[in-house]
Amino acid sequence: MGERELVEDYVGDGGLMQVATVRADGSPVVCTVWYVPSFDPDRLHFISRTDRIHSANLRRNPAVGGAILHDPPAELGLTGRGLSFTGRAVELPGAGIEAEKRAFAARWPNAAGVLGAMPDAASRLYEIAVQHWVLFDEENFPESPRREIAGR
Repeated sequence: MGERELVEDYVGDGGLMQVATVRADGSPVVCTVWYVPSFDPDRLHFISRTDRIHSANLRRNPAVGGAILHDPPAELGLTGRGLSFTGRAVELPGAGIEAEKRAFAARWPNAAGVLGAMPDAASRLYEIAVQHWVLFDEENFPESPRREIAGR
């Protein structure tokens, strides 16, 4: 399997991702969110309350970074596989995004109530346009596990 296929496979299999945003004072904040990926173009959608620190941060500064771990090893010395990414995030409007809501609810059925309450709910969908991936795969590339891949 090629590098790009591994990126799509690992991102597609994941459920939680860590997203880093930047506070007004320049300090980073990391949060963990449930997500839904799409490709061509590379997008990651997550749901969050609008009053969360990371939500406020990305409204001010859309630059984000993040990570998705694939099949975490149980102990040191076992092979690791995962991805990190950089991109730009936006808060989507509560209305007019029916396809994104359906995709999120299909993967995470427990979110259907929150998604159905938009645009009046306190939560929104956020979209990250991935600009750059870093694949780290010690299993498939043991000699040189770090691979940089441009986002689409």
